Amino acid sequence: MTTASICTIGDEILIGQIVDTNSAMISRELGKAGVRVSEMLSVGDDGREISRVIEEGLRKNDIVIVTGGLGPTKDDITKSVLYRLSGSTGYVTDNRQLEIIHDLLTSRGLDVLETNRRQAEVPDRCSVIPNRLGTAPVMVMRFPEEKYGHTATVYSLPGVPFEAAGAMKDIISDIRSAYSLSEIHHKTIMTYGIAESALSEKIAGWESALPSYVRLAYLPDPLKGVTLRLSVYGASDDAETVFSTETEKLKKILGDAVYAENETTLQQVVGELLRKKGMTISTAESCTGGLVASLLTSVPGASDYFLGSVVSYAYSVKENVLGVSPDIIGGYGAVSPECAAAMADGVRRLTGSDFAVSTTGNAGPAASENKDVGLVWVGISSEYGTQTMDFHFHNDRIRNRERFAASALDAVRKYILYQ
Repeated sequence: MTTASICTIGDEILIGQIVDTNSAMISRELGKAGVRVSEMLSVGDDGREISRVIEEGLRKNDIVIVTGGLGPTKDDITKSVLYRLSGSTGYVTDNRQLEIIHDLLTSRGLDVLETNRRQAEVPDRCSVIPNRLGTAPVMVMRFPEEKYGHTATVYSLPGVPFEAAGAMKDIISDIRSAYSLSEIHHKTIMTYGIAESALSEKIAGWESALPSYVRLAYLPDPLKGVTLRLSVYGASDDAETVFSTETEKLKKILGDAVYAENETTLQQVVGELLRKKGMTISTAESCTGGLVASLLTSVPGASDYFLGSVVSYAYSVKENVLGVSPDIIGGYGAVSPECAAAMADGVRRLTGSDFAVSTTGNAGPAASENKDVGLVWVGISSEYGTQTMDFHFHNDRIRNRERFAASALDAVRKYILYQ
């Protein structure tokens, strides 16, 4: 199978000034084409280190994709490194890129400076894929088998994310012309409500029995739960059959902890359930501060089923807006099943929705009302009655709030499923 290494260049990445989004984008596109990414690395603006990483990548992989270090300033040194690695003896001007540079700058009312023109100069032993969205071209350098033990290629992309993304179609086309690519098949299974460690124990027997050519990855996320990804690398005519068979086995083990068989979110699944039933929902939130409503309304078309929300952070709002009895708060506290139930009933009554979900808990960092940090009560109200359930987490405030909101959505999902 054709493999690739991805290397991002720039001190700004290493010091955390910017987030590297290029590696994930490039990896996705390579995977779709049938190229397996073996590693992702980030390197500072150090010529020797850049050269070392690229050469190591070329020894281990067929392809190295480099992003960054192609700008007009002195810290942009990728081009000079590739000049040396390729054994070039001079620079030549790529007239196609020079024309793009001229058009881009003049259309913005800017002068074309000598530093801009120099960006169209490339080592004489490279070929060029024009960058239509920026000034730095994509440089392609090919190395014969005797150099690294196999034919190898470097693609050097600009670091600006939208420019790098814009170049990938042409890069993939070039890779297809140079390498014989195998297919990569993936199957995604979304789960919620079982922690990663507990999940791995629960499905250990199933995982051990997977065919040898199937690989499993666990991808935890506080808002999505644990995503299980099955992968088959290389051509396999029966990949879809294997995926279907193994998914059915897994669902028998995990039951309703599986909420989707494709890359999706809890809010999308809840929205689809509500839309199919022709029903609506509202939220009453305390500790989540509107996050449940935000997640629900992040889905396009949420107006079909989402009516509104009350963020009742203060006792007075719980009492005066949602109609929670002072006796409940005084007798049981705001973080209680009684309060969660009253909040859900109150917002359903206010909005006229078919379903309502409430959250009241303690996200931290300090305990309140003698209630532990990480405790949340979720209430769900409908014409079928009102239910409450508690969840306990042990994270920081931000992560606790995310888990509270996701748990509320998952509770709604299960509630609707069994009505």
